[in-house]
Amino acid sequence: MIIDFRLLVFKTVAQKGSFTKAADELSISQPAVSKHINELENQLGGALFLREVGKITLTERGEKLLEYSKRILYLYKCINEELRKDDERFSGTLSIGASSTISQYVLPEIVAKFRKEHPEIRIGIKSGNSEQIEGMLTYGEIDFGLIEGRGNRAGIHYEHFASDEIVLVCADNEAHSSVSEIQIGDLTKIPLVIREYGSGTLDVIEHELETRKIGIKDLRIEIQLGSTESIKRYLFNSNAYAMLSIAAISNELKEHKLKVIEIKGIDIKRNFRFISKQGESSQLSELFKQFCLKSYKH
Repeated sequence: MIIDFRLLVFKTVAQKGSFTKAADELSISQPAVSKHINELENQLGGALFLREVGKITLTERGEKLLEYSKRILYLYKCINEELRKDDERFSGTLSIGASSTISQYVLPEIVAKFRKEHPEIRIGIKSGNSEQIEGMLTYGEIDFGLIEGRGNRAGIHYEHFASDEIVLVCADNEAHSSVSEIQIGDLTKIPLVIREYGSGTLDVIEHELETRKIGIKDLRIEIQLGSTESIKRYLFNSNAYAMLSIAAISNELKEHKLKVIEIKGIDIKRNFRFISKQGESSQLSELFKQFCLKSYKH
């Protein structure tokens, strides 16, 4: 395997914003990190970081080097994958970003199965909402991602992974025993719990409702919460409703903790999607994507 470790150290410091965090990430000492950066600065004839108390920031020279470093390290990764021996098993590290629903309810089972087949591949998963995952990809913090929104960011390639449905749910209790369906207009009358702005789930819901002349401001929003798990726990202890991915509530439906309420005349469908940088792909990313397509049955 070939790599320019000094550039890797620089890129890690730049992305972590800390010599200490970079040392932890790379499993080397902080003095070793400082030595690599000093040598780079000597070779390039100027400072790469502005060092202030409690923080570091990139200089203009550092910003330029970061862009080149991302491209160079990506090419090294491609070389290592492309020219590996034919009889050599896949190995290396794959950094994946996944939006909340996918990281919590879809990926764990897939990754566990993948690791059984490819134990030499180390996988790191970063979670966030769809907008945050797109940002991580743009800034080179992940190799590729999986999101649930309708994003259309420049420089990103979007590819279908799986279909999903968002349904209206509430606690399966006596207070809701007589409710099995509502009219779409009733959405403006019932108390709702929704995700935070930037969430792929909320993005899809907003778009679907807008086509029926209903805006978020028209809804009776009781509270906004930052994760599907927190929304489910809120519903268990309230008479509120929420629109959640069917993939996220299968256990609660089986255990009769939640129930689905049909919204007459509306089905909210969406796609889970792979995202990668335009024109960039790697064998490990492609291997994992194909495994996802083969393994996920929903």
